[in-house]
Parts: sequence; C-alpha cells; structure tokens
Amino acid sequence: MAEPTSIDGLLAEGQRQIAICNGCRYCEGYCAVFPAMERLPVVGAGDLTYLANLCHDCRACYQACMYAPPHPFGVEIPKLMSEARERSYSEFARPRWFARWFTAGPRAVAALTLAGALVFAFLAWAAGRARGIFAPTESTRTFFDVIPYGLMLVPSLLLTAFLLAVIVWGFIDFQRASRGASHLGARVWLSGLAEVATLRWMRGGGDDCYYPAIERSSPLRRRFHHLTAYGFLAALVSTSLASFYHNVLDLPAPYPVLHPVVLFGLVGGIGMTVGTTGLLWLKARAAPLQARREALLNSSFLVSLNLASTSGLFLLALRDTPAMGALLVLHLGTIVALYVTAPYGKFVHIVYRTAAVLRSAAERAADEAAGGRSAREPAALGRPASTRLP
Repeated sequence: MAEPTSIDGLLAEGQRQIAICNGCRYCEGYCAVFPAMERLPVVGAGDLTYLANLCHDCRACYQACMYAPPHPFGVEIPKLMSEARERSYSEFARPRWFARWFTAGPRAVAALTLAGALVFAFLAWAAGRARGIFAPTESTRTFFDVIPYGLMLVPSLLLTAFLLAVIVWGFIDFQRASRGASHLGARVWLSGLAEVATLRWMRGGGDDCYYPAIERSSPLRRRFHHLTAYGFLAALVSTSLASFYHNVLDLPAPYPVLHPVVLFGLVGGIGMTVGTTGLLWLKARAAPLQARREALLNSSFLVSLNLASTSGLFLLALRDTPAMGALLVLHLGTIVALYVTAPYGKFVHIVYRTAAVLRSAAERAADEAAGGRSAREPAALGRPASTRLP
C-alpha cells in the first residue's frame, strides 16, 4: 500500500470541486486544465498534482464561475490548485530535510546570500587577495585578481551539479506520481514546448490573466513572466559563452561592452530585473487566491532572482571602479542563495509545469487520433461572459 502524501489531505476537497466543474463544463474552453479534468473518471493524488501544475493561475475560471464564493458550493479552483502545487513542491523536494532549511522565505535568502558572500571573501583571503575586496590596488583590474578563476569555478560547478541533481531526482518522482507521459512523438514535443514557450495557458479564455485585479484582465503578468524567463536564459547563454571564451579560446575576461558575453549578460540582467520587479509589484496587489505558503515561496524566488540580476548589473556598471571587489563578493553570494534555494521553491515549477503541459499535449493528440478533434480539446481561445454571482 502506497504511503500517504501531503497532497492526499486535499484530495476529498479536490474531488468535490472537480466533480462540480465536470458537471458544469462552462470553463472547458478556457485552458487545458478543464478538458484534462474530464478525462479523469476518478481523481487521485497524482492526478491532482498533474492538474495543479498544468494550471497557470490565470484566474479566468474564478472570474466566470457561478459557484465561486459566496455561493454555498464554494468552488475556488485557483486556490485549490495553488495549495496542491505548493504541496507538490514539498512532496518531491529531495532531500526533504534540506527543504525545511531553505524555504523560510526572504530571511533564508538573506542568510544564504550573506553566507555565500562570506565564503567567497574567505576564498579571496586564503588566496592572499582579500585586500582586493575593500582596498583594491592598481593591480586589481579583473574579477580574477580578487578571487582566482579556479576558486570561483569549482564552487560554481558544485552548486550547478547540486541544483541539477536535486531537480532531476524530484522530477523523476513527480513524473512517477503524476503518471506523466513517457513516450512522446515529435508533434507532441513541438506543440507542448511551444505552449510552454509562449505561455499559452496563461491567457485563460483569451483575455489574459485576471491578475492582480479579479474584475479585469491584464497582459502584464504574462509579459513580466516572459521578461524573467527569457532574461534568465540570456544570462545562462552569457555564462556559457564566457566559459567557452576562457577555456576553449583562452580569452579570459574582462570583455568590452559590445562583446557577446557582455551583451547577453546585459540583456538578461535587465530582463530579469524588470520582470521580477514587475511580478513582485503585481503580487503585492493581487487578490488573495493563492495558498499562503506558495505565495511565500514565489516571493522568495523572485527576490532571490532580483538580487542576483540587480547585483550583476551593478557589478557590470562599476567593474572598473574600487567598488568592484565588494560587489563581486556580494553578487556571488546572491548566486549561492539562488542556486541553493531553487530546487525547493518556485523554480521547480519550470520542470513540473513543462512535464504537465507535455502530458496534456499527449492526451489531446491521443484524443485526435481516436476520433478527430475531441470535445475535450480546448476551444479556440474565446471566453463567454462571466456568470459569476455578484
């Protein structure tokens, strides 16, 4: 007999609300979640995990629902999915006792940033270059004059290996529990990844998110999300290019402003800073339809990413000044905090949501193969008027 999971505690309420949704079917054209609900004759804990990570929290269903509070049925799909999503982050965090340390909100981010900065300051001291942090001389011209390349590279590789190992471990367990699709054709991969890349299901019924205000739709959340995600990818490209130039072409930093390494870093940093600032601004004004724990994890991740990108931009702007050493140590501290907390918070939604969208794409492809366009296929985006009671 399978061990009970934290998501099992939500199962009875989830089954109740999903049964009402399947009886109504008013929202089936809004997103992939409602057709996926209809494919489930019996909803188990793994199914609820799948649906929760397929949900993009656009809140169009809540805005339209005639059974939302104050109706006695009390259907609140965004909040139900948020609670299940947060529990899935905890359920599949590996090892779990690490998660208790690193999910204490902005306090954990601040403590880890300080600890990371102190570690790199110690490494600079051990290399006999501590003076480069606060009192640089004329010979302190590059990052590696403060912290030698090897002492910067090895901790970075260890952190990256830790991040990837924990995420892959959790993903395997998530995929097993949610019965994710294992054999995907090229068409499913293409359509699923296109939906992820364009955030198709964040558009709700075509009017974009009802976020932060539940009374009117807005594209701001989707646009800030794009800036954050693609800014992060641009920063990864910058880091990879820097490694290529240093290790393969034997051309170490610093690079001029118009160098590809700097340009990708600059675009990525600006994108992440603007995107995360905008998302935090929206979050502070959003209707309280999110589980408190998930809201805390989201804010922590956004703050951590914002600190890393903003400190990186300051480091780039002031790299030729006496502040370079101190800013370098601080920036590396923010990277430590980001990498250590990422597998236990909002960052993992990138992996779990991609797996859920791919399963949805596979199910829709199977429906089509069985009999043409299924009634369960989300309709062309377009939403009827709200039926919600005042």
